[in-house]
Amino acid sequence: MNELLRQLLFLPEQGTAYARQVDHLHYFVILSTMLGAAAVGITVIAFVIVYRRRSRSDTTPIVEPKTIHEAIFIGGPLTLFLIWFAIGYPQYVSLQTPPKNAMDVYVQAKKWMWKFAYPGGPNSIDTLRVPAGRPVRLLLTSRDVIHSFYVPGFRLKQDVLPGRYTQTWFQAEEPGRHQIFCAEFCGVGHSGMLGEIVVMKADEFDAWLADQRRGVVAAQDMAAAPSEEIDVRTSLVDQGRRLAGEYGCFKCHTVDGTRHIGPTWLDLYGKQEKLQDGKTVLADEAYLTRSMMDPGAEIVAGYQNVMPTFQGRAPPPEVAAIVEFIKSLRTDLVRAEPSKGPVYAPIAPAK
Repeated sequence: MNELLRQLLFLPEQGTAYARQVDHLHYFVILSTMLGAAAVGITVIAFVIVYRRRSRSDTTPIVEPKTIHEAIFIGGPLTLFLIWFAIGYPQYVSLQTPPKNAMDVYVQAKKWMWKFAYPGGPNSIDTLRVPAGRPVRLLLTSRDVIHSFYVPGFRLKQDVLPGRYTQTWFQAEEPGRHQIFCAEFCGVGHSGMLGEIVVMKADEFDAWLADQRRGVVAAQDMAAAPSEEIDVRTSLVDQGRRLAGEYGCFKCHTVDGTRHIGPTWLDLYGKQEKLQDGKTVLADEAYLTRSMMDPGAEIVAGYQNVMPTFQGRAPPPEVAAIVEFIKSLRTDLVRAEPSKGPVYAPIAPAK
């Protein structure tokens, strides 16, 4: 039945469990609305036949609705809408709450291409390779205008905003290929902003990633990347370490746990930091990015507001690299609890 409905609605193959959940809600909404419309139509036809005016002398009767009638006509649709909400909202929460063990991939949208960066390397353009059966979290930002990362086979759509990070995740079930589109008009090349997700068997992906990372290691002696672009062959962590030195971050932050002008970066990622106003904040990707762009907004208790803003100085790829370097300094190698919703972290707009 589900397969028949999918074909009747011209929906693509379902590449994830989330896609099946969305389709089931889709089927339920469509079938319930069609049944409701049919019931209304049949009632209208019946009323036209039964209560038609038979002579010119017929008068229109005055109908006094009863409470039960109002309860049915109001409570019925309201109940249906609440059922749709009860099914759809948990799906939304699930999509915005990546598993702790999800593999991170940085996604940068730019007229008119998609750039993907794996922590530790490699990077790629327009092709994202992922393992089947493993969760993948995407951290997305834009270099220019608003884009939208859309994968029909996964029923996945997430706006990609300039100056911010958003997040989403998926877990592909079977090896295959899935088309990526931009679902937000972004200029004359919008229709050509295409990409592809290549889902590989887990062992094949591990072998491919290991091979690519060997290439990254071999490329470490290559010239440094330009300031506006991270070298497509160089590790994000290594780039972040180099950029942190170039921006003077180590003048205030240590990487060995020693207290200095600013909080140490050792084990900072995933930590609950106490702020001067008594509140606490999770040091996840969103917070680390905010602290670079607007350091005076959330000052850690025991420290002074002396850090300059990097708003407009550090482009999104460099911010992502520094954040990835800070994440690499977590000694227990356990990722932070993901935010309960989209990660909206302001970052410097690209120039």
